Amino acid sequence: MHEDMPGRRRRSRREQRRRRKAKRRRVTWAVTAAVLLLGGGGTYAATKAHQDDNGTPTARRTLRSPQSSPTPTPVPMDLKPALDPLAATLSGNELSVALLDTESGKWATYGDGAFDTASIVKVDILATLLLQAQDAGRELTAKERAYAADMIENSDNDATSALWTAIGSAVGLDAANKRLGLSQTQGGGGTVWGVTRTTAQDQVRLLQNVFGEGPPLSAASRKYIQDLMRHIAKSQQWGVSAVADTGTTTALKNGWLQRSATKKWDVNSIGRVESGGRVYLMAVLLNGCTTEEAGIKIVEQAARVAMKGFASP
Repeated sequence: MHEDMPGRRRRSRREQRRRRKAKRRRVTWAVTAAVLLLGGGGTYAATKAHQDDNGTPTARRTLRSPQSSPTPTPVPMDLKPALDPLAATLSGNELSVALLDTESGKWATYGDGAFDTASIVKVDILATLLLQAQDAGRELTAKERAYAADMIENSDNDATSALWTAIGSAVGLDAANKRLGLSQTQGGGGTVWGVTRTTAQDQVRLLQNVFGEGPPLSAASRKYIQDLMRHIAKSQQWGVSAVADTGTTTALKNGWLQRSATKKWDVNSIGRVESGGRVYLMAVLLNGCTTEEAGIKIVEQAARVAMKGFASP
């Protein structure tokens, strides 16, 4: 037994030296591979996991290449250079425009004040009614559908008042708008739905809910509103449709309201238009007009100027 000990010691030392060399080779290869990976522009992440305060696993440290940085949220293009010359000629009028290219996601805006909606609020009222019906797991009744068609296609005020009451007036509208992402819109007091206050930007957000994809409106609800907005009475087919390509169908809703105190007119137009082969969502809001006819001309002129300014480099 004792005679075997020296041989065992020699074999043990050789085995230890062999293991140390193998370990050094593995370390050298690992470092070299990491250097090659980083030098080639790849993404390296050191993600030793730990838990945050609510127990959700998180990554402690992440190193990323510049290519993996998230795309920033687009900053709206300012239409002041295009629309200021027009606005300067509108003595006593206030104007606001918002425009969205649905393909690129590029925004453009002019003005940020709040305006009376007049009848463009009818799209919002219908969206609210449909959201409430979705929540209740039901379809619209035959009477509700008749009111909705009259409200959007013919801008009937009696039908609108009936649905305004049905949704819970301003309380119902404001609750729905929180879900729709309209943070700058406030329902009119009492039965006066036409003096709901909104911004051009919020109206484009409403159009995004109607013509986009996903919740809170269901696909069936979105299609229903779209169809009604594409069948507006011929006498009311003005406004943002002025910029539409020939042969295309515009989905829109217009509003016009004479204020009893000042006798001035609010004239607004919102809709989905195809212009230059691209699809846009557009809102033009105007108040302080001397007549409805003058307001319509200004709204259409503002839409053309805004579209031209938006398309320019």
